[in-house]
Amino acid sequence: MELVCPAGTPATLRAAVQAGADAVYCGFRDETNARNFPGLNFSGEELAEGVRFAHDHGSKVLVAINTFARVNDVDLWRKAADTAAECGANAIIAADIAVLDHVAKNHKQVRLHLSVQAAAATPEAIGFYANSFGIRRVVLPRVLSVQEIAALNRAIEVETEAFVFGGLCVMIEGRCYLSSYATGKSPNLNGVCSPPEMVSYDDEPNSTAARLSGFTIDRYEPGEPVGYPTLCKGKFKAGGKTSYLFEDPVSLNAGGMIAGLKAAGVTALKIEGRQRGKGYVTEVVRAFRKAVDAVEQGGDAIEIDRILAGQSEGSRQTAGAYSKKWR
Repeated sequence: MELVCPAGTPATLRAAVQAGADAVYCGFRDETNARNFPGLNFSGEELAEGVRFAHDHGSKVLVAINTFARVNDVDLWRKAADTAAECGANAIIAADIAVLDHVAKNHKQVRLHLSVQAAAATPEAIGFYANSFGIRRVVLPRVLSVQEIAALNRAIEVETEAFVFGGLCVMIEGRCYLSSYATGKSPNLNGVCSPPEMVSYDDEPNSTAARLSGFTIDRYEPGEPVGYPTLCKGKFKAGGKTSYLFEDPVSLNAGGMIAGLKAAGVTALKIEGRQRGKGYVTEVVRAFRKAVDAVEQGGDAIEIDRILAGQSEGSRQTAGAYSKKWR
């Protein structure tokens, strides 16, 4: 199985490749990709250099142009696709029909991968994209069990890519009305969820309050690790009690399910985290490289949950929808 790893900057691209990534995915420094944060992403020149470095080391580069274009401004997305193709990208990851159509018609040498932002999880939906635009792979939404993925793979003719580590989005893959309402910026249109310029940490008499655009998301006791205020993982009062109403602040770790995902017909395993630094990328990629190699060689499973506990949100991990334990 192909190990697809995050590259939020040129430095993390090199780190991922050197740690054993079969492929890295990255985006441009604008709102055409769903990780449009300050200090992240690539210029055209940086992407071209990154592609050369990756190819020299036997790795592929996948470029995420996976947000949805604005009315009367599709050219920004088309230009991003043109630049990715000119730089020698192996594949473009897209969700917008106009972007898919542009790449299919003008850059036939570049593979098209359907972004998770498209939320395609049925044979009919995936078949439409395959027949209309020639997509070669679909990145699966993080709401399917292993059994559901196996049934899906039996019914489609394209490759599948499944997330195995990193952040969880409990909305329909970025279509987050909570974040859009609170901040005025849409993850699917502007490429930002809980943008950092709207985050604040305020010291109170007996706690620290983490806020997003003025909304209190959580409070932490003195000495307690303070998390990033993502709205879907906030603590709210409802039904007479206070709890993490939508999702607990945990990270996905499906490292123990690699063999099951392989048996289900998954082609590629994806690590989330383009906003993370070199240390995180290096440690996570190395661990999954060992785990994937062990499964491919028929050896003993690697205790990846224990190895990567420190890299998980709140040092807590979940198998997510793969084992259907969510509330």
